[in-house]
Amino acid sequence: MTVPHQAVESQTPVPRGAAARTRALMVATAARMMREGQSPSVSEVAEAAGVSRSTAYRYFPTQADMLRAVVAEALGPILDWRGGDADGAERLGQLYAQTFPRLAEHEATFRAALRQSLEAGPQETDHAAWGRGHRRALLGRAVAGAGLPAETETRLIRALSLTFGIEALVVLKDICGLDDAAARDVALWAARALLAAARQEAAAVECKV
Repeated sequence: MTVPHQAVESQTPVPRGAAARTRALMVATAARMMREGQSPSVSEVAEAAGVSRSTAYRYFPTQADMLRAVVAEALGPILDWRGGDADGAERLGQLYAQTFPRLAEHEATFRAALRQSLEAGPQETDHAAWGRGHRRALLGRAVAGAGLPAETETRLIRALSLTFGIEALVVLKDICGLDDAAARDVALWAARALLAAARQEAAAVECKV
């Protein structure tokens, strides 16, 4: 759910009309099958949706392309989040406040996508191909303008990735026993603590120069 500062975007033009409806049917069918515990291939989804294989592979040449579309559909408007003129801590609060309810609403889909990505074979090891670029892009927007050195900002985004997304929600709910709201609060607390630590580190380095 995952590009150093750029979102993963499809190079294929967005279908319209009947083509858009067919693609939406494929995505909805894939999401349903995943929630049922399956790890469907493109051809299996095509059969379940009543779509020809040749048509299905035009939309989704690989299983990873299909999974990325399912994740993007579940994320919805979160993908377009840009924040505002607020500072880093407030921007993080805005992002987490918008994202975690969406994760909870579509939790079954995100859990299924996580499971399927973990089950991927060696030929599917490209993280960007599985839609994981969204996370780093969103976090990058949240901390942009925080005045951090590039190296520190990159490390911060990587650290924040541990507090954001379905993996964080799974840990906080399944292991810590938190509800959705408490999980979001703990994740945000950790994110703000990491931002404060990064700022403190950057300030200390600047003082030595």
